[in-house]
Amino acid sequence: MAGKKSSVLRRILRFTLRLILVLFLSSSLYLVVCKWLNPPITMTQLGGVFEGYGLHRDYVSWNEISRNVKLAAIASEDQLFPEHGGFDWKAIDKSLNAKPSRKKKLRIAGGGASTISQQTAKNVFLWQGSGWSRYARKAPEFYFTQLIEWTWGKRRILEVYLNVIEMGPGVFGIEAASQKYFHKHAKDLSRAEAAMIIACLPNPKRFSVVPTSRWVSNRYPHIMEQMSNLEGDEDVEDVIKTP
Repeated sequence: MAGKKSSVLRRILRFTLRLILVLFLSSSLYLVVCKWLNPPITMTQLGGVFEGYGLHRDYVSWNEISRNVKLAAIASEDQLFPEHGGFDWKAIDKSLNAKPSRKKKLRIAGGGASTISQQTAKNVFLWQGSGWSRYARKAPEFYFTQLIEWTWGKRRILEVYLNVIEMGPGVFGIEAASQKYFHKHAKDLSRAEAAMIIACLPNPKRFSVVPTSRWVSNRYPHIMEQMSNLEGDEDVEDVIKTP
């Protein structure tokens, strides 16, 4: 009897290890493919469909995204994006050591210690959620974040980020958001329009762009100010420039 149980456990262990290996290899291959091809679907987008919001998106290339949007995203979400290797360790340390009430404010204020690279990895390869699922996500998030930094490079990371991030209930990517809120292409967005869309990112289902919620109304002028401060920075310009 004991021998049979041992045999079953060994088979289960071998199956589990093989499954992990297959998932690891397939996800790594998918990541490499996504350096050139946009993700066909993400778990966050599927979640929007299941929640009844639908799926509104239209992937566009780097040159079809306004420079204003790229600058606004960096100014609001991750000002060290051109310099770090995927993780803002100082912000992570600050977030981990903050009081509980302060941690909540940090997350609401634009991602806390989460960089654009981390947000891209989470949105493309993983899942949203808080509590236990958030902690379960940390190890694979680290893996995918590091890998896209090594494989994709900054410009591709920002391009994918701006194409897959949720920017309203069921609205994914800057082109769909631009068409919905301002009835124009993403390449034609003004500084103010770009800042308004980016301002909703902490909670796009709650912070409405049009009609403009109080959060967006208060937040987007600050983003525009930061855009002016960053404009002309050599590292930032190197990322957002048109090839």
